[in-house]
Amino acid sequence: MIHTPLHRQLMRPARHLILAFALLGAGLMQAQAANPSMLNDFKFDAPTYIHKLPFAKYDVVLQVSEDEPARWDLVLNNAQNILDAVGQENARVVVVAYGPGLKMLFKNSPEAKRISSLNDEGIEFDACHNTMEGMAKKLGHLPVLVPQAVIVPAGVLRIMQLEHAGFEYIKP
Repeated sequence: MIHTPLHRQLMRPARHLILAFALLGAGLMQAQAANPSMLNDFKFDAPTYIHKLPFAKYDVVLQVSEDEPARWDLVLNNAQNILDAVGQENARVVVVAYGPGLKMLFKNSPEAKRISSLNDEGIEFDACHNTMEGMAKKLGHLPVLVPQAVIVPAGVLRIMQLEHAGFEYIKP
């Protein structure tokens, strides 16, 4: 194909547009890649976890689906109280956030420091990817989460998976 100066001039904006879309896609993937993820290896009948807790006797999943900081505080208090009551090594606690409750796991959340501390004690924080994609349509990008948040395909599916595996379900 012969490229005339006019052809090159017409193609320049197209190249910029292609580059812009590629960078946008890379940005979305990068936002996703910044957190641990179960998107590629989620198996309903074989749940996996971020924290190794081989001696856990008690398994609990806590749901967060409201955009209410007072409710977030209650969920985090419940999680801490479970560890305090039965011992950190004896409990596997998973907090699953979806819908408006996902905002609890945003990087700028008022709970971000506390989430980091509780993660260090072995509590897992799962973020619903379906909710993230819905929010991305409004924001123009995936929400930026605390680094401790684990991306799961769907919050409700993760709760179902954990209940199926014998977890106690709590919705404060």
